[in-house]
Amino acid sequence: MTIRKSMLQCSALALSLLAANVMAAVSADQVGKLGSTLTPLGGEQAGNADGTIPAWDGGLKPGAAPVTPNGFLGDPYAGEKPLFTITAQNLDQYKSKLSEGQLAMFKRYPETYVMPVYTTHRSVSVPENINQAAKISAQKTMLMEGGNGLKGFTDSRYYAFPIPQNGLEVVWNHITRYRGGNLRRTIAQATPQTNGSYTVVYFEDEVSFPDGMSGLTPEKAANALLFFKQRVTAPARLAGNVLLVHDSLDQVAEPRMAWIYNAGQRRVRRAPQVAYDGPGTASDGLRTSDNFDMYNGAPDRYDWKLIGKKELYIPYNNFRMGLPTVKYSDILKAGHTNQQLARYELHRVWEVEATLKSGERNIYGKRRFFLDEDSWQIAVSEHYDGRGQLWRIGQAMLTQHFEAQTPSYAFEALYDIISGRYLAIGMNNEEKQAFQFGIKTSAADYTPAALRSTGVR
Repeated sequence: MTIRKSMLQCSALALSLLAANVMAAVSADQVGKLGSTLTPLGGEQAGNADGTIPAWDGGLKPGAAPVTPNGFLGDPYAGEKPLFTITAQNLDQYKSKLSEGQLAMFKRYPETYVMPVYTTHRSVSVPENINQAAKISAQKTMLMEGGNGLKGFTDSRYYAFPIPQNGLEVVWNHITRYRGGNLRRTIAQATPQTNGSYTVVYFEDEVSFPDGMSGLTPEKAANALLFFKQRVTAPARLAGNVLLVHDSLDQVAEPRMAWIYNAGQRRVRRAPQVAYDGPGTASDGLRTSDNFDMYNGAPDRYDWKLIGKKELYIPYNNFRMGLPTVKYSDILKAGHTNQQLARYELHRVWEVEATLKSGERNIYGKRRFFLDEDSWQIAVSEHYDGRGQLWRIGQAMLTQHFEAQTPSYAFEALYDIISGRYLAIGMNNEEKQAFQFGIKTSAADYTPAALRSTGVR
């Protein structure tokens, strides 16, 4: 009996260690690849076999191009011409490096949708302390049971899984990516009709992170992911409305909390609809809450599958799309944004597929995401309805804010190929001030009580 009891105890211990190993962060040997065979953020350091994707050489540095007094970046690649342009007529030559959604855009708009393809530049770089944070994440961060939260992440706060083992970890990298610290921006959103007519909605956005906020209690900081505030400034019928969101690390124990200040009613109320497939602010029904920033929020309603890595033509280094000399009317056209202004490059991407769990609800039955290996930003997304029909295609016009050393994008768009309409959000070209990175914020700025003063018209 004693021997049998000892054997059972050893077996239990072995199973326990095995389970711990399954949930553990990556090995020391793998961590050692960061900054050697892998970039500090986990991309492949080497280029591809045929030389169409170069090796990463550290990315763009501050001063890569002129910057205006109010912070707008110049284009470091302004003198380059397209290598070729993909059209509906020559599409067959390039199908192997295009997604299903990209192919659908050519089919929907055969006369106007094009993709100018340029020389690939791996321009992504972040500050050294963020590189080190990613290495700490690789050593310590683990998924909570069910994958709906992060353990061991508060020591790093960025890039939870630079060496991902599954699809959910890849998506968490997008959610936890570096955005230049606390960020403030004034942006425009438009939802053009099929004839191209539109009304612009203007927002003032702020996002803050626990490591950059004062007055945050240790208890709150321990489970905080980020704090987000968005004020509508125009048109007049919406001006003064303010949205506040608190996102957590353990989204099971503490789901997203959101509040809205309604300027007309002059009252603050809880807003549980600001999550999952709840309608996006002033979006005319063209995006959900979790479509914002290409994807955000709790991943618990989907089963996530890592398809793998592939080479894809994606929007990249779209500095021209963000120039102050380019007007919103230059960008916003009938059917889709102005593809003549766009820049595409060949890059390696992680492909992840999300399938709605049985018994869960979301208007999207299946989703597919393609994430840039160097920045972990979602560059292209595909959203399918409950019948499995491709419905909406997302596209983020990726760029690199070389002065702030942070990956960014000129704007993001979501195309409804059934209705022929789309939404574009994040444009900043015509505003007085470019994005402001590293702003000082306080926990008191992100309380429901603070919304009333924020929302004064």
